[in-house]
Amino acid sequence: MDLDLRLVQCFTVLAEHQHFGRAAEALHTTQPSLSRQIRRLEQQVGVRLLDRTTRGTRLSEAGEVFLPHAKGLLRAAAEAMARTRAAARPSSITIGYSQGLVITPAVRALRDRHPDAEVRTRLLAWNDSRGALLEHRVDAVVTRLPFATDRLSVTVLHDEARVLVVPRDHRLAGQEAVTLADIADEPIPHVRQSDPLLNAYWRLDPRPDGRPAPDGPLVEALEDKHELIAGGQAVAIGPPLDHATGLHPSLTTVPLCGVEPSQVVLATRTGDRGRLVTAFRKHAEALLTGAPGAGPVQTT
Repeated sequence: MDLDLRLVQCFTVLAEHQHFGRAAEALHTTQPSLSRQIRRLEQQVGVRLLDRTTRGTRLSEAGEVFLPHAKGLLRAAAEAMARTRAAARPSSITIGYSQGLVITPAVRALRDRHPDAEVRTRLLAWNDSRGALLEHRVDAVVTRLPFATDRLSVTVLHDEARVLVVPRDHRLAGQEAVTLADIADEPIPHVRQSDPLLNAYWRLDPRPDGRPAPDGPLVEALEDKHELIAGGQAVAIGPPLDHATGLHPSLTTVPLCGVEPSQVVLATRTGDRGRLVTAFRKHAEALLTGAPGAGPVQTT
């Protein structure tokens, strides 16, 4: 079948926006051009994929069936191109990492042992580790659990204590340590569209006694959460960031006792045995394990 993937992409964007004007803007084209491309796709597939209404556009019954397959086609094409390019450029690797984590020792060791290689690093958003790997934007990631690990190979490098993030003038600021009992009634923000697993983990919801975590404001992004905390509207549980690694200047952290630490991990795509990925894994296991003598633990 002669199926143009450019037309498939236009369809998926239109399905997302359900409006020709907004979809055309997202695709940097015009509405008439987009309309012609969709008609061409419908001719190629042989069915009507969209119903036009006075209020916009909606998927037809056939379009609803086609949409997940269309997204799968685009993902498969992107992966095929990435794998092919990687095979043609075996001396290139991109290593992702999350804010507050230091990967320099392993990166320097990789560059020293492979001076011919192009070794790039990339700071990732706090919730982008899995997506960046599966979309081949990076080849390895040093980040924090939890996230879905299917299709990935994950090695635990070391534990990292969780802390309470509060304004500098908060009643608990400056304490040597706090417990969950100290913040039993403190509101904890929700991040909109966050992975439910991540949201529950960093809110400690439910608490060990089964009670739900106190509800806090709904925010769009991590930066918004820090602004809310700085304004005295909430507190948060997080990794041990400091002001050099992204903590808001009006905030401080206090060690949180009585909760399991988070785990810092190395993640790669399952089955990726490229020489640079393999070499970086070796250096990360040797040099990014936190406390001396803390050996890595393999998981899947």
